[in-house]
Amino acid sequence: MVQSIEKLIAIMKQLRDPATGCEWDRIQTFDSIKSCTLEETYEVLDAIEHKNYAELKKELGDLLFQIVFYSELADEQNLFNFNDVCQAISHKLIQRHPHIFTDNKQKIAWETLKQQERNHKQQFSILDDIPASMPALMRAEKVQKRCAAVGFDWDNLAPVIEKVQEELDEVITEVQRTPPIQQNIEEEVGDLLFATVNLARHLGLRSEFTLQRAIGKFTQRFKQVEAHIQNRHQSLSDVSLEEMEQIWQQIKQREKQNIT
Repeated sequence: MVQSIEKLIAIMKQLRDPATGCEWDRIQTFDSIKSCTLEETYEVLDAIEHKNYAELKKELGDLLFQIVFYSELADEQNLFNFNDVCQAISHKLIQRHPHIFTDNKQKIAWETLKQQERNHKQQFSILDDIPASMPALMRAEKVQKRCAAVGFDWDNLAPVIEKVQEELDEVITEVQRTPPIQQNIEEEVGDLLFATVNLARHLGLRSEFTLQRAIGKFTQRFKQVEAHIQNRHQSLSDVSLEEMEQIWQQIKQREKQNIT
């Protein structure tokens, strides 16, 4: 394993070589490869979602390469290197599991350990270390879970559902206002989305993945609508909304029959 990692690091250094390296790799910066990192992360998740483990092996390699890339950029600037990254995560894991790696067999709550780390970093809020660049659904869920860990949360489902309905009513109120104020509508829709994430969390669902599955289901159904219309030798522009809705409902009905 050590040889494999050393080989990967050596390849990265060769790609970054100012004289003989790859023209693309050697001009990259921390900022320029951020989008690549995000893309590779989603490709890992997609492989897991589809249980394509042969593809997952490849995608994990791509994601690991991103980590090696950042480490090489940092090493060139004398900030840290890949070994430092490994040591940092090893230290963190041991620190967060004292009941496993030390003689102290008393379990300490995960959030307590996290709070101790925040105190060491002189963070003033339990929300300070939640990245603002996270996908919005994931960030909303993380904020809610962090607050729930210190008791700021409902302990049953009823008020959570009531809050969603309350936020929906406020959206409707703003939409029906004359004249409507777009900024207010946006704010209320945001509150509705946040409340919906909270509902999903209370139901044990991960909002990001739940929405991804919903998008996937919608996409597959719409493709069937397109295929149905094409089989009639028509284009989407030839068909009314009512006709498309009727086809859509037929597809949904067939899905339910296949399930039962």
